[in-house]
Amino acid sequence: MKKLLSVILLAVSFLTLALGRPALAGDAAQGAKVFNANCAACHMGGNNVVMANKTLKKDVLEQNKMYSADAIITQVTNGKNAMPAFGGRLSGDDIANVAAYVLSQADKGWS
Repeated sequence: MKKLLSVILLAVSFLTLALGRPALAGDAAQGAKVFNANCAACHMGGNNVVMANKTLKKDVLEQNKMYSADAIITQVTNGKNAMPAFGGRLSGDDIANVAAYVLSQADKGWS
């Protein structure tokens, strides 16, 4: 019985270390400041003034497989189409905070 328990504990420990921790969520309040300074010109209220069909509304983010912090971080960091890359202008923490803000606002309907 002790051997079985030891094997189970070892397996759990291994899986915990091997899989790592999930990424920590950004700070949505800080993300709001960064968003307003860098993103709001094109995305005020979750809209998109350049490509009207690519809003930051929850249903559109889900439809475009962008409803995750990782997807938003990649988009903001690298840019795509008309959106410029912000990876050289913003820190990784700032971008993670923007992702947290966008997701929180999408969940609220950008109200």
